[in-house]
Amino acid sequence: MSTNTLAIAAESADRLFPLRILLKETQYELARLLRSRAYSLSVIGFPIMFYLIFGMANRGKPAALYLVAGYTCMGVVSACLFGIGLVLAMERAQGWLDLKRASPMPRCAYIGAKVASCAAFALIIATLLILLGTALGGITVTGTQAAALAGIAIAGSIPFAAMGFLVAYLVPPNAGPGIINLIYLPLSFASGFWMPVSLLPHWLQAVAPALPSYHLAQIALASCGLAPANGMGVHWAVLGGFTLLMVAAAWITFLRSEANA
Repeated sequence: MSTNTLAIAAESADRLFPLRILLKETQYELARLLRSRAYSLSVIGFPIMFYLIFGMANRGKPAALYLVAGYTCMGVVSACLFGIGLVLAMERAQGWLDLKRASPMPRCAYIGAKVASCAAFALIIATLLILLGTALGGITVTGTQAAALAGIAIAGSIPFAAMGFLVAYLVPPNAGPGIINLIYLPLSFASGFWMPVSLLPHWLQAVAPALPSYHLAQIALASCGLAPANGMGVHWAVLGGFTLLMVAAAWITFLRSEANA
């Protein structure tokens, strides 16, 4: 083998090294979250449990399909806020984050693994809800709708993962579950995850469009034919702007914590 061939092979290996680290870190992060019963059972279990109660009560009705989309969004938000916000806050308190910083692992691999793991949980939740809806909820979900809802669950994980990073640097670990629930539950209710926004009190109807979770819900409902398809660009733009805002705020908070360390 010539020297040039060896050099090209080494260069290719160097380029693939960050990707291999990201995949390996994602594998470990996902396995850890799956083995954590407090996380996996609550994040996956609650949307499934609620659908078995309320979805079955509306078997064969449009509400059964509505709840598939709504509870998918609820799973996306909970997976990110608890999987990143709470877990990262605990890692900071335990010193695990300091060890990661001292290691030669790229920071983007650590961050990317957490986002990918939350997206995987969101995909699992969307898949299980679609299967439950078609098997027990008496609804029909086309292949196009199922693929669209799964893609929305993955893409929707990004803005709320960014929110999770910000929450992780602001929330004390001991108070994390309570504070995150105070964020997560009102967001879920006011954004129309449980019922159409038109059925909420008038003051909540006015507040809902200002919430990023509302725009995620509208995109998910539109994929199932339950919300107007026009205006999707606005909803995606709001989620994109929210992502940038959360990333900037999380980065500033991170730099301040580094300076104070």
